[in-house]
Amino acid sequence: MKQENQPSKIQPADRLNSVSEYYFSRKLKEVAQMNAAGMDVISLGIGSPDMPPSEKAINRLCEEAKNPNGHGYMPYVGIPELRKGFADWYKKWYNVELDPQTEIQPLIGSKEGILHVTLAFVNPGEQVLVPNPGYPTYTSLSKILGAEVIYYDLKEENGWMPDFAQLEQMDMSRVKLMWTNYPHMPTGTNATPELYEKLVKLAKEKDIVIVNDNPYSFILNDHPLSILSVLGAKDCCIEFNSMSKAHNMPGWRIGMLASNKDFISWVLKVKSNIDSGMFRAIQLAAATALEAEADWYDGNNANYRRRRALAGEIMKALGCTYDEKQVGMFLWGRIPDHYSDVEELTERVLHEARVFITPGFIFGSNGKRFIRISLCCKDERLNEALQRIKELKH
Repeated sequence: MKQENQPSKIQPADRLNSVSEYYFSRKLKEVAQMNAAGMDVISLGIGSPDMPPSEKAINRLCEEAKNPNGHGYMPYVGIPELRKGFADWYKKWYNVELDPQTEIQPLIGSKEGILHVTLAFVNPGEQVLVPNPGYPTYTSLSKILGAEVIYYDLKEENGWMPDFAQLEQMDMSRVKLMWTNYPHMPTGTNATPELYEKLVKLAKEKDIVIVNDNPYSFILNDHPLSILSVLGAKDCCIEFNSMSKAHNMPGWRIGMLASNKDFISWVLKVKSNIDSGMFRAIQLAAATALEAEADWYDGNNANYRRRRALAGEIMKALGCTYDEKQVGMFLWGRIPDHYSDVEELTERVLHEARVFITPGFIFGSNGKRFIRISLCCKDERLNEALQRIKELKH
């Protein structure tokens, strides 16, 4: 007897109701379909460096991958060579002393770190402060884990810096973490010593933990800064850093966090129950990449500087305005007033010029009149995007 298919009664966990599919995951499917139809879309969306890591790092990876004894499970805390590499890097470039044994935790990328830190510090129902605009994953992972997200405003008229007068008046009795990200993504606002000093002071006054996400400080930025350089910051701050951006290694999935030994031990308690250590050859190659001298960063930035100039021309062709002082691998610009909303502009550019540009609303309501252009695109493709946009009928 033929059985009829019955609708499944299985439902996803309630936590999925609080989030949607990541914007880039959804939108890049559309771009892929357009490319499959022969439309040749130029993507200026995600910040995935398209230049290679250092030759020394690649050679080290290849050499170590041939080691027959290097393919087993690795320590959850990372191998000593990588921890020391991060400690030496922080001392050389940020003038921050870190104990490689107790104050550094390697990560499989910063997204993993956001998950682990939230699990280690925040109980369901407690609050986290998230910047608006800011990296969407701060919000989505907090919601998935049952935290209540409280947005704090970053506004153009305030230089995209926190309003400390407003923050000091807030009731933070249920707040556990405050996410910060300087140099800031998406606005390109640079860090300052004064900003970091104010954040540390706020953390101590309010008994909260500042988590500063710091992957962009070597890109188009002459003076890298770390929040951990502030006196007493280790007591109340955690800093993320990453090999993805400054070392052109996004697919390698190598990041780190640094803080005091107690915070590190709490994060490790979570991490050791969720994942395992990274492939030894990758960790050794990353340690080699961290030995780069100034000429490595200068060469990277020479490419980004050319691209930044082209992105600026694209902004002008679209009638957008932007702050010349931005740092990092994106350009953030305000759209002209005659557009009703940012998607009116970005969808037109996508379907008429076949160029994908990120609408700022995905970073929060304070980004709804802005666009973001990624510099992770070859010069010739940026030039082609510029010519296509110039040909749009205005």
